[in-house]
Amino acid sequence: MTDTPELPAVADIAALIDHAILKPEITRDELDAQLDMAGKYRIFSVCVRPSDVAHAVERLEGTGVLVGTVIGFPHGTTSTQAKAAESTQAIADGASELDMVLNIGRLRSGLIEDVEADIRGVVEAAGPVLVKVILETAFLTDEEIVSASQAAERAGARFVKTSTGFAGGGATLPHLLLMRDTVSPAIEVKASGGVRDLDTLLEMRAIGVTRFGTSATSTILDDLEHRLEHGSASERRRDDSSY
Repeated sequence: MTDTPELPAVADIAALIDHAILKPEITRDELDAQLDMAGKYRIFSVCVRPSDVAHAVERLEGTGVLVGTVIGFPHGTTSTQAKAAESTQAIADGASELDMVLNIGRLRSGLIEDVEADIRGVVEAAGPVLVKVILETAFLTDEEIVSASQAAERAGARFVKTSTGFAGGGATLPHLLLMRDTVSPAIEVKASGGVRDLDTLLEMRAIGVTRFGTSATSTILDDLEHRLEHGSASERRRDDSSY
């Protein structure tokens, strides 16, 4: 007997994925290959570097795949004015969602009003465009994760997100559970950093995570397709990306 009947459809998992194409060294040809893969699987969205937004929107036209980008990435230390301007340009280029990095140093300094104001500045600049707030949980205590999550909700963000994937740590079940328990049901939780295989994604999905940032999209979806067809996991190796 296999677990195949309990597995979700490939399309259901594809609809939860923001495929990350954020490494600074990626070439245009490599970017296009990733965008074409995203279109093939019809995932929810790609998350690209700000300078790639307009190109990604054009290349993915007609696929139904949204294009998102990052703001204040990866350190969160740019001014609120700079983040707002970056947001305005990204939206003008066609971005449908924004993943902003909060000001980590100010959060760790206890300057929660500054952190909230920074988030609100991006939310206001974004208007109707959905904003996710990256906490960078690897740097934070549980108390700081709670404070940041609550500040993000008060500021009008729609998601709290664990990580950039560039800080040496990623999403963990305890942090995701803490975030889910801290914010109201109106706020969603995104796991990113280290989501490289199907089992990890399914475990996080089961505790209420509704979006996943990963560069291992094809690995995850191919494994799911294989299990649905054959009733066992694929032997394909995990993606070696840090995101």
